[in-house]
Amino acid sequence: MPAADFNMNELHWLMDMFNTVDVGLVVLDRDYKVCIWNGFMENHSGLLPSAVKDKDLFDLFPSIDEKWFRSKSESVFILNNRSFTIWEQQPYIFRFKNYRPITGKADHMYQNATFIPLTTTTGEVSHICIIIYDVTDEAVNKKELEEANSKLEHMSRTDALTKLTNRGYWEEKLRKEYMRIVRSGGCSSLLMFDIDHFKKVNDEHGHRGGDEALRHIADLLRKTLRETDLAGRYGGEEFAVTLLDTDHEGAHIFAERLRTLIENSSIYFDGKQIQLTVSIGFACFDEKFDRYEKWVEAADKALYHSKENGRNKVTAYTDL
Repeated sequence: MPAADFNMNELHWLMDMFNTVDVGLVVLDRDYKVCIWNGFMENHSGLLPSAVKDKDLFDLFPSIDEKWFRSKSESVFILNNRSFTIWEQQPYIFRFKNYRPITGKADHMYQNATFIPLTTTTGEVSHICIIIYDVTDEAVNKKELEEANSKLEHMSRTDALTKLTNRGYWEEKLRKEYMRIVRSGGCSSLLMFDIDHFKKVNDEHGHRGGDEALRHIADLLRKTLRETDLAGRYGGEEFAVTLLDTDHEGAHIFAERLRTLIENSSIYFDGKQIQLTVSIGFACFDEKFDRYEKWVEAADKALYHSKENGRNKVTAYTDL
């Protein structure tokens, strides 16, 4: 085979691979005009190479984050080094629709990209080549796994009945708050309460009625909380609330508001009205608490003082 024919074959093979390879290949000049546009880019954009050649990239694709793209590209032009981007940093460069049936949950194609400097014979970077990789399968799988793990984590720290945090998670957060105050100072309060005569509710309305009462209390508690507060089901009919950056006065106001809200509310179960009250105790952080469990014990003592002295009332630990 003559050398000229062999070179022509080589060129034909290269062009064939260039247009059929399953990655996007784009070459841009120093003014961000499109010089080369392969079959992958044509198929996903719907634009022929003749339609994009010598056109400004940002005019063709206004959805590109131009500031980010120029910053990424300029480092390649100036430093003559490759650069990379992954979908976690930038979901895509070109907003192509996702047509893959396996990853139909994604509206667009997730992309990784490599920016490659192209030099002249004098070593000057005159163009850059951008290789676009379709990583939609990988991205969707990772996002679904992260979502599943997030749901599992949420379930592991949530009380199934009330949807408040469970005792283990709430207590761990209280321990961290205790350590924070010991280390940095500040004031927070711990409030504990339980439903008065809850056994009677169960006896008269059954456990389903009791469950409805617990959910009702949890709903009212959520309406009372600030964003920084953390409430949990401590066990049975007992609840606990950590009031961050809250002093004695603030804790007492919160407790009375909650007690009054519950007292003035009622629920209906199987056509019967259930009215509830709660007994509340609270304790502000005290340096004498040598561990967080002492803080819990203080709030619990205040709670039982409320129960032993008429119920449906609020007691502060400092009043004992």
